[in-house]
Amino acid sequence: MEKRQNSNVPAIIVCILLFGMISFVTNLASPMGDVLKNQFGVPNWMGTLGVFCNFIAYAVMGIPAGNMLQNLGYKKTALIAVAVGFTGVGIQTIAGLLAGNLAFGVYLLGALVAGFSMCMLNIVVNPMLNKLAGGGNKGNQLVQVGGSFNSLMGTAVIFLSGVFVPSIVDAKISQVFPLMGIALAIFAVAFVVVLFTNIPENAPAAAVANEKSQYGPMSFRHFVLGAIAIFVYVGVEVGIPNVLQKWLQNGGLSVTEGAEAIAGTVAATYWLLMLVGRLAGAALGAKVSAKTMLAVVSTVGLVFVLGAMFLNPATTVNLPVFKGTDGFGLASVPVNAALLVLCGLCTSVMWGGIFNLAVEGLGKYTEKASGIFMALVCGGGILPWLQNGIVDMTGNDYLVSYWVIVVCLAYMLFYALVGSKNVNKDISVE
Repeated sequence: MEKRQNSNVPAIIVCILLFGMISFVTNLASPMGDVLKNQFGVPNWMGTLGVFCNFIAYAVMGIPAGNMLQNLGYKKTALIAVAVGFTGVGIQTIAGLLAGNLAFGVYLLGALVAGFSMCMLNIVVNPMLNKLAGGGNKGNQLVQVGGSFNSLMGTAVIFLSGVFVPSIVDAKISQVFPLMGIALAIFAVAFVVVLFTNIPENAPAAAVANEKSQYGPMSFRHFVLGAIAIFVYVGVEVGIPNVLQKWLQNGGLSVTEGAEAIAGTVAATYWLLMLVGRLAGAALGAKVSAKTMLAVVSTVGLVFVLGAMFLNPATTVNLPVFKGTDGFGLASVPVNAALLVLCGLCTSVMWGGIFNLAVEGLGKYTEKASGIFMALVCGGGILPWLQNGIVDMTGNDYLVSYWVIVVCLAYMLFYALVGSKNVNKDISVE
C-alpha cells in the first residue's frame, strides 16, 4: 500500500500544479482585458471578451466533460484536458505575434479553447487527487492543499501581470509571454507525468445507471435556486477584482507612476484573502452550518460593496503593495478599493456553502447536479462582461457597475435564508 502511494507522488504533485493552473490561466484573463482594450483600442466590454470566452466555455463543456470522465476515466480525461489547455494557451501566445483584428480574434479563440480545458480540469482534478491519495481524510487533505495552491497561483498571476505590464496605455499581448510560457511548460510536464503514471479508475458504470426516471436535479426547487446562486456567485468572485483593477489602472489612484503595479498588487490581495478565507472556512466548517456561513458572508459582502460604492474615494488608506521600480512599500489607495479587497474573505467560502445546500437531499441525482453546476460557472464571464458594459455606458463610472454585485449578493442572501430549503422531500432519491 505504501509503495503504491509513493508511486503516485509525481501524479499527486502534478494534480496540485493543475489545481494552480486552473486559477493561473483563468485569472490571467482579467488583467488581459486591459491589455486588449489598449492594444486594440476597444471599449471595456470588448476587452472583457477574453474573460467571457474563458467562462462561456463552461456552459458548452460542463455536461460533456462530466460524460467524458464517466466514459473515459480519470487518466484519459486528464490527458485530453492538459492537451487542450496547452493548445489554448499556445493559440493565445500566437496572437501576441500577430497584429490588428486578426490578433484580437485569435486571442479570443485561444481563450475559448483554454476555457474548455479549465472546465475539464475542474471536473477531473478534484476526484482524481482524492483517488491518488487513497480517499478518506488523506484525500480530503490533499484536495484542500490543491485548493490553497489554486488561490496562491491566482494571486501570483494578478501580481505578475502588474510587473510585466509597466504601462497599461502601451500594453501588448507579447508582454505577458513569460506568464504564458510558464503555463505551457507546466502543461507539457503534466502531460508527460500523467501519461506514465498509473491512476486508479472507478469501475465501469453498471447497466442500472441507464434506468429512466421522471425526476432529476431540476425537479428540486432548492437545487434550481442553488444553480442560479452558483451562476451569480462566480460572476461576483470574478467581477469584483476585475473591475477594481481596471478602475485603479485608469484613474482610481492618485499617482500615475507605478499605477499598474499598484493596481495589480491590490487586486492580487483580494485573491490572497480568498486563500485566508478558505483556510478559515475549512477550520470553521465543522462548527458552522453552510446556511449560516453563506448568510453571514453575503451580508458582510453587501456591507463592503455598498460602502465601496458610496464612500468618497478621496478618503484613502495605506496598503502594502509593489510599486514597480520603487519596490515594495505602502501606497495610499481609496478606502473603496480596500473594502472591495476585503470581499475576498467573503467570496472564498461561498462556492462550498452553495454547493452543499443545493445538493442536500439529492441522493442519486448528485452527480448529474455537479455537471449542471459546472456549466453554470459561465456566470464568471457573463456578469463581469455586463459590469464592464455598464462602465462604458456610464462614461467610465466604475463604481456604479457594482450594483450588479449588490443584486447578486442579495440573491445569495435570499438563497441562504429561504431558497435553500428542500421542499421536494416527497421525491425518492434512492
